[in-house]
Amino acid sequence: MSADLHVFSLPLTNRFRGITVREGLVFEGAGGWGEWSPFLDYDVPEIEPWLRCAEEAAAGDWPTPLRVSVPVNATVPAVGPERAHEIVNRSGCATAKVKVADPGQSLADDIARVEAVRDALGPAGKVRIDVNALWTVDEALAAIGVLDRAAGGLEYVEQPCATVEELAEVRRKVDVPIAADESIRRATDPYRVRDLEAADVAVLKVQPLGGVRACLQIAEDIGLPCAVSSALESSVGMAAGIALAAALPELPYACGLGTVSMFTGDTAAVSLLPTGGALPVLPASPAPDRLVAEPALRATPERDAFWRERLADVLAYRESLR
Repeated sequence: MSADLHVFSLPLTNRFRGITVREGLVFEGAGGWGEWSPFLDYDVPEIEPWLRCAEEAAAGDWPTPLRVSVPVNATVPAVGPERAHEIVNRSGCATAKVKVADPGQSLADDIARVEAVRDALGPAGKVRIDVNALWTVDEALAAIGVLDRAAGGLEYVEQPCATVEELAEVRRKVDVPIAADESIRRATDPYRVRDLEAADVAVLKVQPLGGVRACLQIAEDIGLPCAVSSALESSVGMAAGIALAAALPELPYACGLGTVSMFTGDTAAVSLLPTGGALPVLPASPAPDRLVAEPALRATPERDAFWRERLADVLAYRESLR
């Protein structure tokens, strides 16, 4: 592991996935920089693949890209309709992914948000919703039709329920396509989604699944159309997601890789931000001097120690498997 390791702390413009600050670390290898930023609710065995992704990036071990840019969607947190409208308008994207079922909010809140997004996109835009596994089957069946009408037609519903069996049941009973996210990236067997015919779309997130090459193998084996999405990385980690999207043989969906715009700062000198609804296929150029010098980007000493200890725990876990 490189001695040139920096722990970052990036504030978010809006609360997202229950957090207001995104933390992680970046380090340099022989072929570039990698980011390791597993979410805090992941345990040690789950966060080891995230490190493999960072090591692959730092080694410069990515396949040859098949395209020079990738289309992206706007990501709309669980905000009010006016803010949702503004986010989509400013994004320049023709597709939007809308967070719904946020704890403490109602279906009426979700409807208003989705309607605002549809208004901002216009009739030709595509709207997808992300539930993050927060509905029961009955809640999913009650809500999907309502939100489909509010959207004027949903492109797909991402992870409406927690289990693969629940996804399969919902998929049999609704007309809107179902996408699997957590049922792939947090599963001991990601192929149960295929085996139980539980989804129409596989969502691939490069860090949780162990890197670009690992995701390409899953895409080949799972036999479903794939959508590439971020795990809320800084530009250093986002470069890996872009590399995956660029290397997939087919890319039928806009990618959820425009989330760097959700931060007030970044780990890179030039942030990987979409223009005209697309991202160029480029590596990120980290700015370690900024991470050292700017308090707004640097983790506190306590959080720095936490991440270094977390990394040590993962490396020890690896040793225990040998």
